[in-house]
Amino acid sequence: MVSGPLFLCRRHSWPAEEYVSRSTLQQLDFDGGAPPRLAWRRRLNSHANKLKEFSVTFIEAMKMMTLGLRLWSYVREEASHGRKAPIDPFTRESCKPSASQGVPLGGMGSGSISRGFRGEFKHWQILPGLCDMSPIMANQFSIFISRDGGNKKFSSVLAPGHHEGIKKVGDQGISSWDWDLSGQHSTYHALFPRAWTVYDGEPDPDLKISCRQISPFIPHDYRESSLPACVFVYTLVNTGRERAKVSLLMTWTNSIGGVSHQTGGHVNEPFLGDDGVSGVLLHHKTAKDNPPVTFAIAACETQNVNVTVLPNFGLSGENSVTARDMWAAMVQDGHFERQNFDSGPSMPSSPGDTLCAAVSASTWVEPHGKCTVAFALSWSSPKVKFQKGCTYHRQYTRFYGTSPSSAVDLVHDALKKYKWWEEEIEKWQNPILKDTKLPEWYKFTLFNELYFLVAGGTVWTDGGAPVFDEKASVGKNNKSVKNANKESKSVSKKLSKAGTTSERTTNEDTEQRNDDEIVFSNPIVGQELADSDLETRINEFMHPPNSQNDPDNVGRFLYLEGIEYIMWCTYDVHFYASFALLDLFPKIELSIQRDFARAVLYEDRRKVKFLADGNWGIRKVKGAVAHDLGTHDPWLEMNAYNIHDTSKWKDLNPKFVLQVYRDFAATGDMDFGREVWPAVCAAMDYMNQFDRDGDGLIENDGFPDQTYDAWTVHGISAYCGCLWLASLQAAAAMAHRLGDHAYAEKCTIKFLTAKYAFESKLWNGSYFNYDSGNSSNSKSIQADQLAGQWYAASSGLPSLFEENKIRSALQKIFDFNVMKVRGGRIGAVNGMHPNGKVDESCMQSREIWTGVTYGLAATMILAGMEEQAFTTAEGIFTAGWSEEGHGYWFQTPEGWTIDGHYRSLVYMRPLAIWAMQWALSPPKAIVDAPKVNIMERIYVSPLTLRAIHENGVRKIPPKGSCFRNSVFHCDC
Repeated sequence: MVSGPLFLCRRHSWPAEEYVSRSTLQQLDFDGGAPPRLAWRRRLNSHANKLKEFSVTFIEAMKMMTLGLRLWSYVREEASHGRKAPIDPFTRESCKPSASQGVPLGGMGSGSISRGFRGEFKHWQILPGLCDMSPIMANQFSIFISRDGGNKKFSSVLAPGHHEGIKKVGDQGISSWDWDLSGQHSTYHALFPRAWTVYDGEPDPDLKISCRQISPFIPHDYRESSLPACVFVYTLVNTGRERAKVSLLMTWTNSIGGVSHQTGGHVNEPFLGDDGVSGVLLHHKTAKDNPPVTFAIAACETQNVNVTVLPNFGLSGENSVTARDMWAAMVQDGHFERQNFDSGPSMPSSPGDTLCAAVSASTWVEPHGKCTVAFALSWSSPKVKFQKGCTYHRQYTRFYGTSPSSAVDLVHDALKKYKWWEEEIEKWQNPILKDTKLPEWYKFTLFNELYFLVAGGTVWTDGGAPVFDEKASVGKNNKSVKNANKESKSVSKKLSKAGTTSERTTNEDTEQRNDDEIVFSNPIVGQELADSDLETRINEFMHPPNSQNDPDNVGRFLYLEGIEYIMWCTYDVHFYASFALLDLFPKIELSIQRDFARAVLYEDRRKVKFLADGNWGIRKVKGAVAHDLGTHDPWLEMNAYNIHDTSKWKDLNPKFVLQVYRDFAATGDMDFGREVWPAVCAAMDYMNQFDRDGDGLIENDGFPDQTYDAWTVHGISAYCGCLWLASLQAAAAMAHRLGDHAYAEKCTIKFLTAKYAFESKLWNGSYFNYDSGNSSNSKSIQADQLAGQWYAASSGLPSLFEENKIRSALQKIFDFNVMKVRGGRIGAVNGMHPNGKVDESCMQSREIWTGVTYGLAATMILAGMEEQAFTTAEGIFTAGWSEEGHGYWFQTPEGWTIDGHYRSLVYMRPLAIWAMQWALSPPKAIVDAPKVNIMERIYVSPLTLRAIHENGVRKIPPKGSCFRNSVFHCDC
């Protein structure tokens, strides 16, 4: 825990006064209009450079050629079915990524839209798993100012005129608008979930403008945080001597990104709501039978603010009212006709046409006067449909119903409640922002990295059972299985009764693929499912006990590994990111853990081809923790990842046990502990097959069988071995707390023997070798070698090793992996040879992984090495977020190379910065836990302890709680 100021990191490099004049800040300090003292900042005229993507070396390409060919074939096969492959390195976006991102809009799980720091609305993720990065340039805020009886006028889009996408063929409508903002005196200030844009005398030198963007991201509030809505509050300060008429304009396209606005069938209609909230509804007809989406744009009419609308205009001369006409009317009058509210729904748009709408809010600002004008945006997409047919209701529908027209209620409540939202946000953020011991860059980056929980493709359902689209079902001779939820439709899938064993991997030359066989194995190990129980078990998995009608139900939550790796809740990455959810939304975190716990005890025998070796295996093995919850049919078709057979990975099961114990210890939820305990035992027992020499320690199998899925491991490894040691300790502690003393003793004995083997085979005097093999990188210094120790310390468990060994290894990593690479200014490289050269044995060993660096920094904090911790983590800020960096703000990638080339933008793992905050301020349940070594409270017989100490390694015979009739062999 930090006990004193971290003076070396506390650089006052980002004060608001360097971006906005002090007098303007004072003038805008009205109704929240002034930006905060701590925030990420940019000038609007900053160049948004194109980002540089990584490339493999020639040697790496040769090694991966066969994998690449299989992957290319798989991508084409998925495309032939109208689906996007979870990993597709061959298809490139038409809009190349640039350093232009900003704070995204809305709450979690209802689709997201991002807004760049220069004002463009982009990164559309309304449909699950699909992201269109291109901005819709007609979506803008604009201003019209008239002074001195109309003799002095200003008009401009409130975005710099050098955006890509304007003044091009096809954009002739908005090319007629005034794009006169230079951005030289305008600045952007981001502190997620809010952002401020300050226009300091642009376009009118005598008008100071602040636009405050507010989204309902409120920790521990499972209602407001699910709402697809955002508010834009304009603060206007007239510093001139003349009264000014100011009209603000919000324009919006009936689109969900890409070319969806041209598909036809879209309808706009005006509305007059309650409490002065008025605007336009934009009903969007989606393609490919996806559920419809309705947008609402609105402003709040007050005594001083007049709201008018133009429900329908187009971007070409074929429309009755064009963008040029609309702009001319605003320049001349500053408002639209009041009778437009009576126009009713428009005719459905024709294919190829673009349907837009506008809301104007006009007010008079007296000389030296101030005024506030509020706009809001909402989007109602009550149903979320996955590509293989399952449809769910989103979490927000529990409070607003399933009608698309609930967008009116959403936008109304947003405009009436945004001040309360801000109060709650400030209550949450202020203790950290006002902590003078913490570096300034850390405080605002901590909050800004949370952008991923909105923009990371999140889906949040109401917890109800799915409705199945029979047209999307696959397979012949399917038999119908009734859904436990009477409101659901039937599911057409071939379901077969669970057997006692299964072949896990077969050669592609001897086994035919079977796509339509699904087996949900009995979660009670050792029993077979009776026919009468099959339906119940299936529906239990689809519709878990924490049901929709349960008052404690928070629904079910999905978030992507990244927008380039389209897999839900990728578990080996969630291991790093989960600290954010546990700290801020613990019920969501427990819900995810319950999903994976149920998955441990189920099996899916549909055949899958693994692309790395070309072998066939089954999709989900009983006892193995799922790699992910799926892509096109989450929860029901897991393990979308098919590069390797993850049932043979060595990190997933230990990570499951560690996360479950951490969450159990932090929340003190005994019901949760008892519910997931069978899965914990199964996950631990499953790993026995990988201890081939009986020393209690698992061995890797000579391929990349862990989260570093291109980095081969031989024998005992520092990463997986350390995770295994920590999971043994966690399982023992959890067993002790739940009263399973026999299992606690079993894990404790195994821990003692495994710890001896781990240290004797990997400790070299200053750090733990990468692995126990004889490869050229076996003695590499891995940045992530103490991942198990990180979790043990974060969970209040005793240290795995002596303190001097932990600090020695961390210091070695700091000296080599951090400081020997660009002077410590780009984070920690994954692998480093002891001679000080970067390990280039594969692309991942030579990368800097952002989330791993944050996790390493958290481990350092827990070991009392705060100075090294913040220096290490600041490298990620410098390289990714600072003006001198590579431009990865609000799209933090999985990692980058030493020369700054990224891999996988908008990635889950960087949420691990919240592990640093967890280390700095652990939860009360862990702080207040008895300061007694839990391992010393678990009884182990004296004879056993004597044998361990005398022999060093003692083979532990498996006990009766091992898996029976499972997918691996047990000698019980």
